[in-house]
Amino acid sequence: MMTKLALFGAGGKMGIRLTRNLLNSDFDVKYVEVSEAGRLRAKETHGVDCVTPDEALNDAEVIVLAVPDTAIGAVSRSIIDKVRPGTMIVCLDAAAPFADHLPERADVTYFVTHPCHPPIFNDEETREGRADHFGGIAAQQGVVNALMQGPEEHYALGEKVAVTIFAPVARSHRVTVEQMAYLEPGLSETVCASLLVVMREAMDEVIKTGVSYDCARDFLLGHMNILGAVIFDEVKGGQFSDACNKAIEFGKPMLMRDDWKRVFEFDEIKASIKRIT
Repeated sequence: MMTKLALFGAGGKMGIRLTRNLLNSDFDVKYVEVSEAGRLRAKETHGVDCVTPDEALNDAEVIVLAVPDTAIGAVSRSIIDKVRPGTMIVCLDAAAPFADHLPERADVTYFVTHPCHPPIFNDEETREGRADHFGGIAAQQGVVNALMQGPEEHYALGEKVAVTIFAPVARSHRVTVEQMAYLEPGLSETVCASLLVVMREAMDEVIKTGVSYDCARDFLLGHMNILGAVIFDEVKGGQFSDACNKAIEFGKPMLMRDDWKRVFEFDEIKASIKRIT
């Protein structure tokens, strides 16, 4: 029999993305959206009709919360008394679960999943795949999953949900909720996004000297490609020139505080997630 799944936030940005794949899955899906604009968006985009929360929860075996981090607590608390024992509640980010925003309920399963997004280095052959930077349409990506609470046999069902909503999926990684918090916001946002913003600001500084935007962008993205390939083992045995190594030796202390790795201390991760949620 088809697993019955309720998608909350079906008319939001993430809900619209997930619906695309759920429509082609073997899940029996009911769509929930509280806003009129969202219900209209779901209908116009995918032709789906949204139902009331009570109707969706009536026989749901899996509940996917495709709502903002700041709303996870309120939404989960509003439905928890109507959730049947043994039901799986899926969150799409570790922030709210890590911050203890999910209500206590020992007889339900909490599962957390998040996409890695398509990697910079890939072998996508189609134009659609190369243009799918977010994932979930045509480009292969990885997913990370955590069984926060619930029986071990529920992990397979949670992973099936993850692989379905984020398809096509190349690799599935199992982590804990705490480890997922180190991945995001720690690695992906606090570090990676911040440094990429700095790189864009650096490009703008070069443009101020009279170098054209196209020239500076081509030069920077091209060097990001080859330097990244060496640093992240895409080019096996690759090495930098002596001049490049000297530039790194001088540049890193100019750009980075000596204690920058403090962002991965548990208390700082916790504080970062508190700010987000």
